[in-house]
Amino acid sequence: MMALCLKQVFNKDKTFRPRKKFEPGTQRFELYKKAQASLKSGLDLKAVVQLPPGESINDWIAVHVVDFFNRINLIYGTMSEYCTEKSCPIMSGGLKYEYRWQDDNKYKKPTKLSAPQYMCMLMDWIEMLINNEDIFPTRIGVPFPKQFQQVCTKILTRLFRVFVHVYIHHFDSIINMGAEAHVNTCYKHFYYFIREFSLVDHRELEPLVRMSQGWGG
Repeated sequence: MMALCLKQVFNKDKTFRPRKKFEPGTQRFELYKKAQASLKSGLDLKAVVQLPPGESINDWIAVHVVDFFNRINLIYGTMSEYCTEKSCPIMSGGLKYEYRWQDDNKYKKPTKLSAPQYMCMLMDWIEMLINNEDIFPTRIGVPFPKQFQQVCTKILTRLFRVFVHVYIHHFDSIINMGAEAHVNTCYKHFYYFIREFSLVDHRELEPLVRMSQGWGG
């Protein structure tokens, strides 16, 4: 079944970071439930990502960014024992693509890191952003900042790089765990979402373009 939850395959104790949850009773929680219900119904993923009538696009994007963070976090948490300083001394997607880390704190210039170092920095950075009320407000009536979608683009672009690294360097391990279908579904859901709202530059998608060809969007 396409909509089987990843946690049925993966050991939740291996989650790389604590899961961010939506508060019950909030609009964001209701949107999250709506999105999950559509996903589990087995509907076409291309239709599932479309903005429901009358809903706020920023709320819809916020819900998905947090959900993708949780899911991709779970995928990498399961893979992390195979992704080591020795096996992956550079954060890359094959020989052609190398990703360097940059932030506003320790790494002010793009810096070469190992894949596990990069993942650690990435998950810390995303967690800080999605828990920041000034960027991801949870209180009713508090507006999203003007740069909200720009921030989400940066988050989703960097999360895409996790898929690139996992697919190119660790997919044998995914297959050995019997999790191939689940990771593929998560990636396809992610891919349709970012294409639906033009949230990741098409040049960033090139490492996995052959896999995505024929899906459209």
